[in-house]
Amino acid sequence: MATFGLIHGAGDVGWYWHLVQAELARRGHDSMAPDLPCDDDSAGLTEYADTLVDAFDGRTDLIVVAQSFGGFVAPLVCDRLTVHLLALVAPMIPAPGEAPADYWANTGYGDEPREQYDDTIDLFYHDVPPELTAEALKRGRDQSETRLAEPSPLTTWPAVPTKVLLCRDDRLFPPAYLRRVAEQRLGITPDEIDGGHTPALSRPAELAERLAAYAAEQTLSGQGHLA
Repeated sequence: MATFGLIHGAGDVGWYWHLVQAELARRGHDSMAPDLPCDDDSAGLTEYADTLVDAFDGRTDLIVVAQSFGGFVAPLVCDRLTVHLLALVAPMIPAPGEAPADYWANTGYGDEPREQYDDTIDLFYHDVPPELTAEALKRGRDQSETRLAEPSPLTTWPAVPTKVLLCRDDRLFPPAYLRRVAEQRLGITPDEIDGGHTPALSRPAELAERLAAYAAEQTLSGQGHLA
């Protein structure tokens, strides 16, 4: 069994992961999905990491999973806790010292060929059932941008086995873009699943199965020592 520490993206809440949590529980795993203080103007990346460290501390079987903007917070958590695996899902992949506000220009996002979507549903939830989309929009919070221009305290990528999982139908981070960033920044070729930018809502069983497989790989490799 593993404990999955699940990190949501910008302007979101831990509820985003609730279907995946149910699927992980069916497979014998525990999970936690805290809310980040993303609507707090006084909170920056360090405070986000503090929230997660407080929630995850004491677990010896921890796998950290981060969605989208959560990729900026996850490596900070891995620097402070014993983590057996880091899995980044449709993620932002920060460079050491990079401010979140600089990510788009630094990764050449504006130069990447892609279709433009101005509607939130079309961009993030185009393959999510309407009732879940409505609930996600109701629960979502305003993402504070007050401290997003501050450099990340990350000094080097943590010495933790890392997986990148892209979504083939992601309209925010198209596959070609994310493959390039993952290779340039981590030297990793991403794994792939079908679905858009929010697979925890559109394909929870498939995502949970992939995460459970990652946990099993760690056990078989002898790196994770997961029960």
